[in-house]
Parts: sequence; structure tokens; C-alpha cells
Amino acid sequence: MEFISLLFIVAMGIHWLNVQGQRKRTTLLAEQLRPYQIEKSMAQLTTAYMRALGESEPERQQQILQMQEAAEQQLASEFQNLAREFSKLPAPVARGFKLALPYIDQLSPKATFDMRRLLEVHAQGIERAALNQQGLAPKERSFRMMGEMFLMQHSCHWFCRSKTIASARMLTQHQTRYEQALDAVSPETRQAYLAVVHG
Repeated sequence: MEFISLLFIVAMGIHWLNVQGQRKRTTLLAEQLRPYQIEKSMAQLTTAYMRALGESEPERQQQILQMQEAAEQQLASEFQNLAREFSKLPAPVARGFKLALPYIDQLSPKATFDMRRLLEVHAQGIERAALNQQGLAPKERSFRMMGEMFLMQHSCHWFCRSKTIASARMLTQHQTRYEQALDAVSPETRQAYLAVVHG
């Protein structure tokens, strides 16, 4: 009985420390995001893309997608700025946890990922999609941009909370599984992303 009570106390202690760490990371990211309209741009683009993809007339679909170019450029520019500012943070506060265990970063740095590098990967991916360097058709380009945005959002939620919660949120918000978002981004983004989170 004493052993069970001890396990319960330890579990509660770990949970409390996790919550404190999650609050610090959430506050940090929120402060970094505050000067930008990134979330607003993402919501606008996602709504427009979904509306366009629901159109039966190709001309109307293309018209809606072309009207998003300014918002795409703004998102790419602002995310570049966010990644640049975030890169100035010291390593300890910029580390996300692969395992939701307090102080795991001090025990094993390999159990963490560098959010500074991850934001840089996403900034480059979003910029590539906005510039459409591969010359994708409008429909494929919108899928690519959604993949880049959703995976970036997943990384932010992972940094703040955990990979499990990030994946659940993406499924609830966008009806998209983590693996689907990973498949939708450019090969360059995917390769760089996996190098950071599995490195």
C-alpha cells in the first residue's frame, strides 16, 4: 500500500513539473508570436483553400486561390521574422521535449529538439510554398501550403505541450493526421524536419 502511495506522489510530482514547464514554453511562444498576424493569416488561408477545393468550377477555384497570394506572402514574411527573432533565444528555453518528462533535457539532450531550428525549417518551407518554386498547379500548391502550415502548427503545439496533444489537436481542428501533414509538405521540408526531431 505504501508503495502505491509513493508511486502516486511521484506521478503527481512529475505531472506538476510538466505543467509548469508547459506553461513557461506556452508563454514564451505566445510572447514571440504577439507582434505578428500569423494565426490570423493561417485561419484566412485555410478557410479560403477549403472553399476553393469545394468549388466545382475550375475557373472559380483558381480565382479564389489567386486571391490568396498577398496573404501567403505576408505569412511567409512574418514567419521568417518570427524564426529570426526566436533564433536569438538561448538554447535551454528553446528546447522542446520529445518525452513529457521534467528535466529530461538535462539528463539526455537527445530527448529534446531545438525549436529554433524547427521554426527555421518551417519558415523555409512556407516561403517555398508561397513562391511556388516547383511550379505546382493551384490546387496542388494549396495542398502543399496547408501541409506546411499544419505541420508548423503541430510543431508549435508539440513545443508547448507534447507530440500526442499536438497530433490530437491537428486531427480535431483540421481532420488531418500527423502523417498526412508530413506527407503533404515539400520533400525538403520533410527531410529537414525529420533531421531536427529525430536528430
